[in-house]
Amino acid sequence: MAKYLLLKHYRGAPTPVNDVPMDRWTPEEISAHMRYMHDFAARLEGTGEFVDAQALAPEGTFVRYDGEGRPPVTDGPFAETKDLVAGWMVIDVDSHARAVELAGELSAAPGAGGRPIHEWLELRPFLTSPPTVTE
Repeated sequence: MAKYLLLKHYRGAPTPVNDVPMDRWTPEEISAHMRYMHDFAARLEGTGEFVDAQALAPEGTFVRYDGEGRPPVTDGPFAETKDLVAGWMVIDVDSHARAVELAGELSAAPGAGGRPIHEWLELRPFLTSPPTVTE
């Protein structure tokens, strides 16, 4: 089994086919989208492929270490950033092909008008061992 991270973007990914921002959806369209996401996760729980999923708020803060005995430095939020993650799901599957298959299904979540979004999802495998350095 291999773990993969599926990243949903508010923006920063290629433009989806049904490109209507969620803040312009009706309450019914939002409910249908959330129900699809919940049902998708429940199905993967049943197959043992679901690990976790969370939606993220658009605001956030950058934090960095600033030296021994000093408080962390913070900056932001940077809502104007070109790349903004909306949420994520972690799956544990038998193959990369299965991860691609599931990402494709998740991309079909309904959006405006009840039509599939066809959004681009970023699919990233978990690093299982440090990269090998050769000279």
